[in-house]
This record gives sequence, structure tokens and C-alpha cells, in this order.
Amino acid sequence: MNDRTDDLAVTLFGELFMADQLARNRVSKALPKGMELSHFSVLNHLARINDERTPAQLARAFHVTRGAMTNTLTKLEWAGHIHIRPDWDDARQKFVAISPSGRAARDAAVAAVIPMIGDVVQALGADKVRAVLPILREMRVKLEGEG
Repeated sequence: MNDRTDDLAVTLFGELFMADQLARNRVSKALPKGMELSHFSVLNHLARINDERTPAQLARAFHVTRGAMTNTLTKLEWAGHIHIRPDWDDARQKFVAISPSGRAARDAAVAAVIPMIGDVVQALGADKVRAVLPILREMRVKLEGEG
């Protein structure tokens, strides 16, 4: 790479990091009382896939350690938002599913953050957002492949 490419890369990642930090901060503030961003992310994932996952699968999906995922799942289970059951074929493994309470909590969180994220999309313009999504998706896939 050359100096121009290096500068472009540093600027790109600087903007991504700052946008990520600001977005996380704003979404965290909009979430219902007591819900953390990690809780919302797991509930949203389980609601979207509408299937069980192992804690290890969830840790891989979110690029976090198993310990970090176990901590999040423990809090979600305590709140009644997920059900954790043993694998009937392999007692060493567990499966996680969203509960009706978890689905309701996820829906409430989505309803709470939609006005804020909708305002951002409206301010930028839907066409700009549609144009940047494929680039961000491609970038994510590229970074996942290097992880």
C-alpha cells in the first residue's frame, strides 16, 4: 500500500469506529430500562432466526468469547427472556431459545429504537442508505473472513 491508501484506510476505520460508538451510545439510551445492547442483540438474533442455537454458536455469531456470551445468556435467562435446555443427545451441550417474554422485550426494544434510527435514515436520505448498505455488507463479510 502507499501513503494515500494508508491515509484512506485510517480515515475509513476512524469514521466507522466513531459511527459505531455514537450509534451504540444512542441505541443503548433508547432501549427499555434494564436492557443492555448485548441483551437486545441476542434477543433480536434469536427472534430473527426463530430457532435454537448453542451458546458457542451465539458466541461465534457475535464474535465474543464463550464466557462473555455465557454472562449475557445468564442475565437473559434470569430475566425470563430465554430458555436454556440441555441437548438430549449430548448432555455437555445446551440449546438457547427466545421465550415469549424475550420476544415481547425484543419487540419493545425495537419500538423504542425505531424512532431514533428512523430519524437518522430520514436525515441521510433513503437512497444514500440503500447505496451504502452493500458496501458495508461487503466490508463486514471481508472482515469476518479475516477473523
